[in-house]
Amino acid sequence: MDILIKGAGDLASGIAVRLHLCHRFRIVMTEIEQPTTVRCEVAFSRAVYLNTCSVEGIQARLAKRSAEIIPILNAAEIAVYTGPLEELLSIYRPEVLIDAVIAKRNLGTFIDDAPIVIALGPGFTAGEDCHAVIETMRGHDLGRVIYQGKAYPDTGVPGDIAGYGRERLLRSPYAGIFHTVMRIGDMAKKGDIVATVDGAPVYAHVSGVIRGLLPDGTPVQAGMKSGDIDPRGIPEYCFTVSDKARAIAGGVLEAILHLQR
Repeated sequence: MDILIKGAGDLASGIAVRLHLCHRFRIVMTEIEQPTTVRCEVAFSRAVYLNTCSVEGIQARLAKRSAEIIPILNAAEIAVYTGPLEELLSIYRPEVLIDAVIAKRNLGTFIDDAPIVIALGPGFTAGEDCHAVIETMRGHDLGRVIYQGKAYPDTGVPGDIAGYGRERLLRSPYAGIFHTVMRIGDMAKKGDIVATVDGAPVYAHVSGVIRGLLPDGTPVQAGMKSGDIDPRGIPEYCFTVSDKARAIAGGVLEAILHLQR
């Protein structure tokens, strides 16, 4: 079965990992030419910079042109495509389309884009924009499949980890070019300089392990999410698919099998 996943960030990549391990799906992911994935160590979007990357031992490869996709799929790898969507769809007709951009609104996904259309989080209505919506808010319903209606609305408040929400996020103080000082997996103390934007420091507001950072040299806007500190302080969590991504991926797999019938 051919799968198209819009987006190649950490949640989208968690879905791709779970589906790939089922050994019955061929997966193409789309990505922009300069990804802004913060949890990039567990995101197939890294293939855009590195040409090839892996998440939990699963390999992905960059395809800048649609003609490069089929050889990648034939090698049992995931294709990360950065070209025009129309060109991709001229050679690749997915049976399942998954909108995993996490834009909190619908940027152009329609229920007739594929036989099965699944979308993540707020901004979509199951039965109108898509066949199923997957709940992405942390809590009791995380990963729940919605076949009629919507996910919880976006609260603008990051999910709680070890008692911390907004404090664990790093945001750019200004518009400019983001430069890393620390690396993913490093331990930071509250007040440490983790990165800079055109020389202005980006401070850690909580102690913990650096779980995510934008790639060095990324252009940013003022207030843009640029990093993530995990106050649990376990470095191994930085390099494996998160509990949230696994729960959402389970919902996606359920929705595919349910809707396939």
